Amino acid sequence: MKLAVVGGGSTYTPELIDGFARLRDTLPIEELVLVDPAADRLELVGGLARRIFAKQGHPGRIITTSDLDAGVADADAVLLQLRVGGQAARNQDETWPLECGCIGQETTGAGGLAKAMRTVPVVLDIAERVRRTNPNAWIIDFTNPVGIVTRALLQAGHKAVGLCNVAIGFQRKFARLLDVTPGEVHLDHVGLNHLTWELGVRLGGPDGENVLPRLLAEHGDTIAGDLRMPRAIVDRLGVVPSYYLRYFYAHDAVVRELGTKPSRAAEVAAMEKELLAMYGDPALDEKPALLAKRGGAFYSEAAVDLASSLLGSGGSAVQVVNTYNKGTLPFLPDDAVIEVQARVDGTGATPLAVPELDPLYAGLIANVTAYEDLALQAALRGGRDRVFKALLAHPLIGQFEYAEALTDKLIAHNREHLAWA
Repeated sequence: MKLAVVGGGSTYTPELIDGFARLRDTLPIEELVLVDPAADRLELVGGLARRIFAKQGHPGRIITTSDLDAGVADADAVLLQLRVGGQAARNQDETWPLECGCIGQETTGAGGLAKAMRTVPVVLDIAERVRRTNPNAWIIDFTNPVGIVTRALLQAGHKAVGLCNVAIGFQRKFARLLDVTPGEVHLDHVGLNHLTWELGVRLGGPDGENVLPRLLAEHGDTIAGDLRMPRAIVDRLGVVPSYYLRYFYAHDAVVRELGTKPSRAAEVAAMEKELLAMYGDPALDEKPALLAKRGGAFYSEAAVDLASSLLGSGGSAVQVVNTYNKGTLPFLPDDAVIEVQARVDGTGATPLAVPELDPLYAGLIANVTAYEDLALQAALRGGRDRVFKALLAHPLIGQFEYAEALTDKLIAHNREHLAWA
């Protein structure tokens, strides 16, 4: 089995490598190719990756290359973990929206649209080159904004599934609180990427006992603290929203908070510098503890489960992924991309049935889906008017004065990445 990781020079990659090494019986990789144009970073990450494999006794071969076509040739699956423009572009996404009193964040609001505009054309070009080289390869997208990027891939006819670590993070957290194994915890996880709610937490499978009320009663302070939301709000909802819902439920407070401290991108850039220095140490043969602060927790386990199911080598048959709606949420188009539990096998992902949604959640999902449709059109076709319409449609913006100003700022800060600008 051959896997390729595009964006393999990311400081995230040792987390992925560690999972591949530990879970080699689930996903028996013979060759792993790390592909990245940044040769200096790639060699540091690749060296550590080989040492992790060696320490854990993994027999697979790890190759590093800047040649995309050679790297993905004959791959059974290609994982995408890109950041077009790097942390510098992310820093812009997180700062210029604040000048208009709007959320500055890399996956939602105006910053999320900017990232989609930069990312979708690049990802589609990579996917076309994968298809020319190996039309049977699965594409697993971990590149944000995952919902929009995955929809672009699927609409272009690629064999693609989107993946996020929010659900597996909740699963692991709830398992610890309940003192059970993660495999015993099934989530009623519903929504869009970075716009989801845990409507139930079931023990033993989709039809198991819903212990969410007990979780909230016994561990509500811990859960609310992790979400950075008031306990009273979580109790009132009776569900566990993704921490990204804080941008919607406490927008103005978050804007004030973000304006008083360095951007997350600045923090991550400093952390990456330290991580890369660690990766260059020939004595280091495991992922450093600092990597846990970088983000992406449990990404490796989720990626192994998904790849093994798609490639028929085992793994979890049911997993939270991003895939076509196909009537699962009846108020959305079939070709909307949703994030729900799905049955995954060699044919792809088939969403499981979900309970009827409260209008409180369904309305916001429908609104953001409309924005995502407009965002994808802007990313694919360009044009100032399409950018404006997408921003105007976003529930975190929604005012023409803001949309006009943000359109100008988005284009000005991303001109080098926009072929039409």
